[in-house]
Amino acid sequence: CGHTRPSYNSCRDRHCPSCQAAAQHAWVTRRMERVLPTHHFHVVFTLPADLRVVARYNPALVYGLLLRAAARTLLDLSRSRRHAQPGVTAVLHTWTRELLFHPHVHCIVTGGGLSEDGRTWVSTPKTFLFHVNVLRARFSSLVRQGLRAALDDGDLRVDDPDALRRLLRAL
Repeated sequence: CGHTRPSYNSCRDRHCPSCQAAAQHAWVTRRMERVLPTHHFHVVFTLPADLRVVARYNPALVYGLLLRAAARTLLDLSRSRRHAQPGVTAVLHTWTRELLFHPHVHCIVTGGGLSEDGRTWVSTPKTFLFHVNVLRARFSSLVRQGLRAALDDGDLRVDDPDALRRLLRAL
């Protein structure tokens, strides 16, 4: 009869216009419905290079610690400096684009937060969330505390616990 009907084999790539573009667009639209109408900041927390070997042998423990330390840093600073509860979305990345092992957490943080009494929005300046040195100091302190606690509890697998303790003091 001469009738033809194309039947494509899906490659399942999220960038492919035939395979996943509609699904990706629908997903992004659903996410955008949840975004608060305020400015946002992109904050990245990175595990120091000297501690990457610890993460290699203790991935679940270290990755969980990284996510908790990043969230706690942002929440604590927002509470103490702005007296507000921000919105935070955090995503763990373990590799660079060049496929080098590099554990880090990307955070999207609202430019402000809900006041302590829950009644008003407390906005931040559009160009500034917190000073990088303040973020770094708080995050570093929480990561070191978490690693020390895991080491003391026997939850951390390392060849030389004393060497790790010295490294944590030096960082």
